[in-house]
Amino acid sequence: MKEFLEDAPYPVFSLEVPKAEAAFASFEEILVFLRRRIDGHPVAHFIAEFDHLAHTRGLAEGQADEAILAAHNLVFCFGLSLPEPSALALRPRSLGVAETADAYHISFMEAPMPLANLEMERWARALCGEPTTDHRKTVPSHRENEALS
Repeated sequence: MKEFLEDAPYPVFSLEVPKAEAAFASFEEILVFLRRRIDGHPVAHFIAEFDHLAHTRGLAEGQADEAILAAHNLVFCFGLSLPEPSALALRPRSLGVAETADAYHISFMEAPMPLANLEMERWARALCGEPTTDHRKTVPSHRENEALS
């Protein structure tokens, strides 16, 4: 048997969009927008939507900040390559979407694939009306992705 613990910190991207600046009128519209980005992407594969707040508040010991009105994770995968079995620990991706009284919060743990991070950041920034570019220009080919790994 062989066991190892890889201590590789990955930064978390977090964006707070005041509701007054949001390009969408509701939490649900944001989820639909992000889901469409995932579904329309040539490499991303949607897996699930998880209502994290309902789960946490449904637990006898669950604790959630009272300021959080809604909190979902959109789970999907950008897996262009699987270079080794331990790469599974870094997959799939999850976009966290939360709502508070005055803002929407989008967060994700950055992936070891820079172009996936760029794509997820563009999706997040589009929530405040920033233009997004054609995703085909941001996703590497299989060979390009292996070179980045």
